[in-house]
Amino acid sequence: MFYHDAGEPLCFAFLMIEGLSMLSLASATEPLRAANRLLGRDAFRWDLCSIDGQPVMPSSGIPFPAIPVDQAIERNHALFICGGARVDPQDERPYLAALRRAAHRGRAIGALSTASYLLAKAGLLDGYRCTIHWENRAAFEEDFPHLPITGTLYEIDRNRLTCSGGTASMDLMLHIIADLHGRDLANGVANQFHHARMRDAGENQQGGRAEQIGTLPGTMQMAIRLMQANIETPLQIERLAALTGVSERQMERNFRSFLGMTPARCYLSLRVERAREMLLYTEQPIIDIAVATGFASTSHFSKWVKEFYGIRPSEMREQARAARARSRRIA
Repeated sequence: MFYHDAGEPLCFAFLMIEGLSMLSLASATEPLRAANRLLGRDAFRWDLCSIDGQPVMPSSGIPFPAIPVDQAIERNHALFICGGARVDPQDERPYLAALRRAAHRGRAIGALSTASYLLAKAGLLDGYRCTIHWENRAAFEEDFPHLPITGTLYEIDRNRLTCSGGTASMDLMLHIIADLHGRDLANGVANQFHHARMRDAGENQQGGRAEQIGTLPGTMQMAIRLMQANIETPLQIERLAALTGVSERQMERNFRSFLGMTPARCYLSLRVERAREMLLYTEQPIIDIAVATGFASTSHFSKWVKEFYGIRPSEMREQARAARARSRRIA
């Protein structure tokens, strides 16, 4: 890993995007501060930066001072880009250029939360394992089908570091602290924040209904995993029952007993949930999203989106665009 040869202090730059998640950023920087305090020396250093050195407004509305990104690239070992609200395509260019400059200078490149999208767009994740926040994963896979995207909390693959955001940023930094200074120090840092345990890189994100699925009988878990893996071309319920080794009637009973719905309704909800993620986080045409989630027509697609979320797909997309526009005006 890049940090084994970096020496002390190990220096990070955090490139902030307007509307970034303050929790993701704080979860990355606070373990470094606590490690320095417990070690009694500055083993870690970090800078907050922006494209032009101007303050950046996170989603919380509290502005953060910053230094110019090129100054930060020059004096740090790694550049992390900090995501939150999605960056509109017309605003991406300076971030992509900064990431490429940092990579060209031999810096390690990382992303917190949704910012993995910008690393991929810059071509800096080709050939690397990566992760992203669970809510953005479906859209990410549609846009970058060639990348080995995982559902883990974080991924460290050589000099590329990606993280699903939130408190997973802390687990990523605790991993680095443990690698460099031992697990006892990392556990001590975790205890400072009442972080019950260091979660390993391979642990799945507990987003959506993942935690609930883990408590279901094995045949139901298998059925739901098959549903999730076959969104574009849905399997017949009869086929699902055969693949999981139960009768169709038994599958019906299990789903009604544990989830209060039929297998068909569960499958439909997964497809509509995937569609929602794509409507919010991609600009793909609505007809393409309908096809990608197994609907034969846009009218059928629109009917079920409205059934689950109360609005039509076009309205959902417009609301998301309006929210991003408001975020830019506030910033």
